[in-house]
Amino acid sequence: MDLYTSNSLQISKLTTRNYSTSFSLGVSLLEKPYRLPIYGIYGFVRIADEIVDTFHDQDKFTLLENFRSETFEAIKNGMSTNPILHSFQYVVNEYSIDHDLIHAFLDSMEMDLTKKEYTAEEFKRYVYGSAEVVGLMCLRVFYKDQDESYKALIPAARKLGEAFQKINFLRDISADYEERGRFYFPGISMENFTNDNKRKLEDDIRHDFDEAYKGIQQLNRASKLGVLVSYKYYLKLNEKIRKTEAQHLFKKRFRISDARKLWILAINWIRCKLNIC
Repeated sequence: MDLYTSNSLQISKLTTRNYSTSFSLGVSLLEKPYRLPIYGIYGFVRIADEIVDTFHDQDKFTLLENFRSETFEAIKNGMSTNPILHSFQYVVNEYSIDHDLIHAFLDSMEMDLTKKEYTAEEFKRYVYGSAEVVGLMCLRVFYKDQDESYKALIPAARKLGEAFQKINFLRDISADYEERGRFYFPGISMENFTNDNKRKLEDDIRHDFDEAYKGIQQLNRASKLGVLVSYKYYLKLNEKIRKTEAQHLFKKRFRISDARKLWILAINWIRCKLNIC
């Protein structure tokens, strides 16, 4: 790997650490060959998310359109003077990541600029593009040139992304609505978001988690601990949300304490070392 590519991947790593300590910790538990490529994916995803969520004084449509164009130009040329895009194109080209996954992700980001409420079909498409495909990109890194193993784990990887995204929607429900005017769950509004509605969503999430765990158990040893710890973090976050009344979800943003994260990490590290995870 040349110095510029290595430096670009390190910038994606720094970006990941600055924006998500939990995800960074999960990546650090992967075996070394996987870490920088996963950072390369997250850096790309993070910048796209920033465009649609925080650049309020900019023309977001133009920024996102240019970002899409520059992304595929970087992939085609095998380089970019934008370090985040350079690191991402390296991962895409090195691991043969399907370009349709990238388009689906950027399509979902574009939906965030235009959609405030979602039909069932739109919700399904949004979750696929915003979360499931990111899991599939990571899975491709874990199983480079191993098409059969990759394909066998696609359903579980998608369910894991779906579960994570639905938890994020519940965790951020107040900020999404009050700051951005978005409400993702179809057939429900802020005015009729009841405990019954919440319980049905949680049952769906529980099913997603169960299906995802079947895949985690089949992951190769080099990737299992990092994915498992992220899964356990979100499972604990889900437990906290389940214990909260619907009307109280709008009053705070849920998180897992650093002490609890370390406990989850330690327990699962030991279990994996004993081959019982």
